[in-house]
Amino acid sequence: MLRWSLYNNPETLVMAAKKPAEYDELDRMRHSAAHLLAAAVTKMFPEAKLGVGPVIENGFYYDMQLPRALGPEDFAALEKTIEGLKKENAEFRREEMPIDQAIEFFRSRNQDFKVELLSDLKAHGTTNLKDEDAQDVDGSGTASLYWTGDFVDLCRGPHVERSGEVGAIKLKSVAGAYWRGKAENAQMQRVYGWAFRTKEELEAHLKMLEEAEKRDHRKLGKDMGLFVFSELVGPGLPLWTPRGTMLRETLNEYVWELRRAHGYQRVTIPHITKKDLYETSGHWAKYGDDLFKIKTREEHLFAMKPMNCPHHTQIFDSEPRSYRQMPVRYCETTMVYRDEQSGELSGLSRVLSITQDDAHVFCRMNQVREEAEKVWDIIETFYKTFGFELSLRLSRRDPAQPEKYLGAPEDWDAAENALREILDAHKVEWVDGVGEAAFYGPKIDFMAKDSIGRVWQVATIQLDFNQPKNFGLSCTNEKGEKEQILMIHCAIMGSIERFMSVIIEHFAGAFPLWLAAEQIALLPVGEKHREPCRALEAKLRALGARPWLDESDESVGKKVRGAEKMKIPYSLVLGDKEIPADGDWNDDVKLAVRVRGTKDAVEMTLGELSARIKEEIATRKLAP
Repeated sequence: MLRWSLYNNPETLVMAAKKPAEYDELDRMRHSAAHLLAAAVTKMFPEAKLGVGPVIENGFYYDMQLPRALGPEDFAALEKTIEGLKKENAEFRREEMPIDQAIEFFRSRNQDFKVELLSDLKAHGTTNLKDEDAQDVDGSGTASLYWTGDFVDLCRGPHVERSGEVGAIKLKSVAGAYWRGKAENAQMQRVYGWAFRTKEELEAHLKMLEEAEKRDHRKLGKDMGLFVFSELVGPGLPLWTPRGTMLRETLNEYVWELRRAHGYQRVTIPHITKKDLYETSGHWAKYGDDLFKIKTREEHLFAMKPMNCPHHTQIFDSEPRSYRQMPVRYCETTMVYRDEQSGELSGLSRVLSITQDDAHVFCRMNQVREEAEKVWDIIETFYKTFGFELSLRLSRRDPAQPEKYLGAPEDWDAAENALREILDAHKVEWVDGVGEAAFYGPKIDFMAKDSIGRVWQVATIQLDFNQPKNFGLSCTNEKGEKEQILMIHCAIMGSIERFMSVIIEHFAGAFPLWLAAEQIALLPVGEKHREPCRALEAKLRALGARPWLDESDESVGKKVRGAEKMKIPYSLVLGDKEIPADGDWNDDVKLAVRVRGTKDAVEMTLGELSARIKEEIATRKLAP
């Protein structure tokens, strides 16, 4: 199963690093495709120095240092060479050798980056790469190499048996990258490629990408005036216009409506905190490098909050709690801040200021099932409203890497079993996500399939024994004794910025009426029609609708096209024939209503239109 990060970008998302045994058939094929790309590049540039080439979502990439910049014009020649290598049907042959011998082997081939990796392995027992770039050596005193014809690469595998088993490949793009992701290191060229089992699967993916490009939230957001970025403010810091803010607030109020029905209470916390809070929670040791830090004039160290849960623990802990008060449910929509690298920022998908519709339930162990079921109900209701299909994953710890997680094994066992029981009780299919847990606890991840078939990780239900233990959170039980409680972390949208990017592309900007920033476009034909249109605007607004009056001097045709570009659900062209002579906009006034996505206007009375709009808002109807 692929790891979709909180800020998923389907074109660049890197899969979680896997052990060789965990590679499935398609992973092996894509891993092998990366080798064929490297082999083709070394035929074009014998002096090429190779970095790493991991599997990523829908394909692979390879980092390399070349004597000149590659461009799309080189792709055809490289793809032709790759096809030739596939036809040779050479074996992917594994060879093992002592690390010192491997160092000399790659040094003799002038492969400096491979020598560096092997030297680090020899000195430190690790290559110290980021997870997604983890090099393929096993650390046992030997290194494994894979031969494909006369090409050889440092690699732990696994691969397909022969080069002819590699499926359909197409090179996508080339981008700059720093060796091992550090700006002080050598600059590399990162060549991306797609790889699928068959030509048909590749063509279907390319067709999906073509549709995705039309739906790109960065373009639509600009065209529809939803958000902007400013060089003076900085990258990764979106500024929301009135239209975009209307969308955000409408979504947030919907989540609050669902939570309020289940007994949640709103709280408010500051945006900064002393270092001590995150040291106690365990976040400072884990994410210290990702925090924005502030030093006061008195030399105190504060941080911009990257998450809200430690603050919420302090509200809970501000007074003694009895079992009779449990559970306690807090929610808050607020921004958090994470110091992402500028090269990783992408539209709304990955930003520095992240608005979370966050919630935390403080409960006893015997209340976990009921509280998780409530969260599940909220998630299911919310995503059904948008027409998303949901799938599920139990994200649990990797038993082979206990150092990655906080807490006692018995607490993890209890938490994982509790979530597994909830999943089983729902009698739904779910994926076992080994190694996908948060560092403080396991979670149920909800994945949503959008209108063009892409899958996004969206909501989560996370269990956490560790922060309550670190902060000493407890309630007094029936025996008068202190009983440690636990937390359930539950975000519905997760990041509003990222969720906005998903639904902009899901709907291609054509939001259902209840969500649209402007629901009815009023398009006066001439100057004399503006004043009566203002009266209609006021009446519609009083009904709870969001009309938009175009008072520009443009032609009617241009106004209609403008409303279409803004993807407003309903449009009214209002001239002499449509405006009542007495100026009385009563329910019997007949209108020619243009419905988004249709060519011909539909005749209906103002009363019928008003009732239709009220019904669509009240029921959150998916389409007119």
